[in-house]
Amino acid sequence: MVDKILKKIKDEKFEFVDIKLTDLRGYWRHITMPAENFTEKIFSDGVGIDGSSLGFLSVKAGDMIALPDPSYCFVDPFYEDPTLSLLADIHEVNPVAPHTRDPRFTARKVVERLNKMLPDTEAVMGPEFEFYLFDEVRYDQSPNQGFYFLDAEEAEWNSGFDNDKNLGHQIRYKEGYHAAPPRDKTYAVRCHICKLFKEAGLTVKYHHHEVGGAAQQEIETAFAPLMEMADKSQLAKYLIKNGAAKFGKSASFMPKPLFMEPGSGLHVHQFLAKGGKSLFYDEKMPFKLSQTGRHYLGGLLKHAAALLAFTNPSTNSFKRLVAGFEAPVRISYSVGNRTAAVRIPGYIKDPAQMRFEFRPPDGTANIYLAFAAMLAAGLDGIKNKIDPGEPFDKDLSTLADTPATNYPLLPSSLLRALEALSNDRDFLHEDGVFSKELIDTWIKMKEYEVEQIRIRPHPWEFRLYYDV
Repeated sequence: MVDKILKKIKDEKFEFVDIKLTDLRGYWRHITMPAENFTEKIFSDGVGIDGSSLGFLSVKAGDMIALPDPSYCFVDPFYEDPTLSLLADIHEVNPVAPHTRDPRFTARKVVERLNKMLPDTEAVMGPEFEFYLFDEVRYDQSPNQGFYFLDAEEAEWNSGFDNDKNLGHQIRYKEGYHAAPPRDKTYAVRCHICKLFKEAGLTVKYHHHEVGGAAQQEIETAFAPLMEMADKSQLAKYLIKNGAAKFGKSASFMPKPLFMEPGSGLHVHQFLAKGGKSLFYDEKMPFKLSQTGRHYLGGLLKHAAALLAFTNPSTNSFKRLVAGFEAPVRISYSVGNRTAAVRIPGYIKDPAQMRFEFRPPDGTANIYLAFAAMLAAGLDGIKNKIDPGEPFDKDLSTLADTPATNYPLLPSSLLRALEALSNDRDFLHEDGVFSKELIDTWIKMKEYEVEQIRIRPHPWEFRLYYDV
């Protein structure tokens, strides 16, 4: 595999090799080397980095290495000079060993746990990429003022804009789902991004305008095994953001950037497969969901509150998880019901892809940790034969209080999700998948974000309280 990479660099005359690594928050960082300096030795010795600047270690013990992974590479389409990109793992030095807080290492460990429990079985994941495309983005906060300003040419608020370029055809609030041109003014951007996907090895199922009238989008890709899909999800976000920039637009995966418009999720379809067949399918069971699938589902539901600390790890995440916007609000499952935390799609025709969709996640997640946490919860359900209970087929966002006791609310804030994680973390520690240090660091990092929001005045507070 290493030989193939080195041969590719030489034969295709790449001038640079770009090593991309994922920090604790889930952001890509990169180091670029002239191709002539990229030798076989790099795959064993790695490239020195300051781990403390990536959230991995304290400054006193910051020296680490990025070790390129030869299993996956792609041509970076955004660099003028021919550049081949490789992903890397974070390793400690003296001795060289995987770092326990490295997101990719954590994802690998949960796959190892799966193969220990169910040999020759794959965890298959399929996220849906929802995002907004804005034409202008401004925000700032200082001691005496704070604001944000977003604009999208197709948004309804621009219908009265006095400009020669305004030809009407704006999209009304919450009426953007599958909108067609001329209202859909972002079709060409999505097509360009999908071409980039294809060139980088990502298979696109389809793309379309989403519900949000202010240029909300969705691109859905083919499912893949957990590690492959996590890597490709990182790449997808990279291609979307930089591809949009080529059109002078800003792509945002922020869960709830706009008041009174739908938020953007990262719904994750998932199932276990063996021999090309889904272990979640059983023709004779209700909803054709096998006992293995029911137990996996039971684990997801039991640990849902704690999972949100990884799948929805921003204060903004919980502005999306509210009633009235097709977002999940209660810990429940159903067939085709989009207000449930877990939806069993009602349109599945292929038994080999029998699956369900965990709907809370959003784009602020570190995808490796989110995938690992969801699979760990599902495996805990299988191990302990957790019964998911009965499905619910009503709109859970309007459920009366009495029957709602069987379908508790999801956490309403990041702080509550972190509290849930603090009280329910043993399932993540099984077989050392999530290290104690990783979870402790994650909680501390996210509590800091909560505190930074808590201590700053909010613009709406002036509307409520300025004249008291």
